[in-house]
Amino acid sequence: MEMEPARPSAKKMKLAASSVLKAANDPNPPTTTEISEEQLPGADEDGKEEMLDRISNLPDAVLGEIISLLPTREGARTQALASRWRHLWRAAPLNVDYRRLPGHRDRQDVLVGVILSAHQGPGRRLCLPAPRLQYRADAADAWFRSPALDNLQELDLYLAYIDTLRFPQLRKLALVAVEISECSPHSIITKGCPVLECLLLNTCFGIRRLQINSPTLISIGIHSSSDQLIIDNGPSLQRLVHFGLHMEMQVTVVSAPKLETLGYVSEYFGQSKIVFGSTVIQVILTTMVCTVKILAINLYMFDLDMVVDLMRCFPRLEKFYIKLEKSGETRLWRSKHRDLLGSLDIRLKTLVLGCYQGIQPQVNLATFIVSNAIMLESIRLEVEPCNYNECFFTEQHRRLQMEKRACKDARLCFTRNCPQDALTVVPLCRLDLTDPFACGC
Repeated sequence: MEMEPARPSAKKMKLAASSVLKAANDPNPPTTTEISEEQLPGADEDGKEEMLDRISNLPDAVLGEIISLLPTREGARTQALASRWRHLWRAAPLNVDYRRLPGHRDRQDVLVGVILSAHQGPGRRLCLPAPRLQYRADAADAWFRSPALDNLQELDLYLAYIDTLRFPQLRKLALVAVEISECSPHSIITKGCPVLECLLLNTCFGIRRLQINSPTLISIGIHSSSDQLIIDNGPSLQRLVHFGLHMEMQVTVVSAPKLETLGYVSEYFGQSKIVFGSTVIQVILTTMVCTVKILAINLYMFDLDMVVDLMRCFPRLEKFYIKLEKSGETRLWRSKHRDLLGSLDIRLKTLVLGCYQGIQPQVNLATFIVSNAIMLESIRLEVEPCNYNECFFTEQHRRLQMEKRACKDARLCFTRNCPQDALTVVPLCRLDLTDPFACGC
């Protein structure tokens, strides 16, 4: 969006920047209560009225949401843009990321306290790394008691040990490198955070069996050493993402009637499996799961039998992501596959083949989808840099018989292999997307 010619003066911008750095550069940092309002990040002195730009004409609520998406320092500095913006940061949803604050740790502690004591708006996000909660428990306790965090919606915690949390309005929670007791997750979900919608457990310890029973959880992401994840009752659950496929885990879904996004399914470990009622998602599937629309799988080698079985199990698939870890193949295209798939009502709109090399099973699968998926919108082939050239593109277009595609609007796209794979834990902000597997790079 273009801005009008009016711009903040250099003096104002300089004042905004110096106010943030003042506490960090003072050899004798004051305590939280000793810092005056003028030392707040982005605090501005009274000045002449500035000409309003187009963005400034937006309602306060919209501008507040924009400010809340900025890093802490930049959000506070918007107070220096013009008199129109002077009050917005203090009333906007608060976004505090400890790691982005300037100065050493003690000075960062001071700045967090100052920000929380001065902010009038609701708390949207608080991100705190492990060392401050471990070694400055007194400061952390004061932060969490601040009225600015009464309605906190998103909390990112990087800590070593935790047992219980109490945030009745919290909607998003990421626990990273956490040591937690067996019963704590249930207590946190049902009592501590009763309206929680998004939960990410990344490298958590102490949980062998994780049982989920929540009427509010919409998204769950897990990357931990747990042996078993059981979704006893998830009436609102729409996304279940399991990272770290080199960890053996059994995922059991007893009840999740709204589940639409699932991944990653893998055959890497023989003991890893996902169970829907009586349906075991491992190698052989006999029962259909009709709610899932987005599925991501990770294969050590291309296994056509597994791909076919998954398409049978999830007949309502709209997006299908297939990642390969190693070149080669374990199954050949046989007539039984062609006959079997021919009886399916294929509703695929998007097929993504990661690590595409043009081996025959990949070509056969893609060609079949092209020829039979009447709702197909695109096939994306992720290739190695050595194959990212017009010659390779033209050859694959010919081999996939795109001129015979069932849907004339279907497109064949090529991209370089995405570094994001089944072991890449997506951040909390992406976990609640409808499609968390979409390339974010």
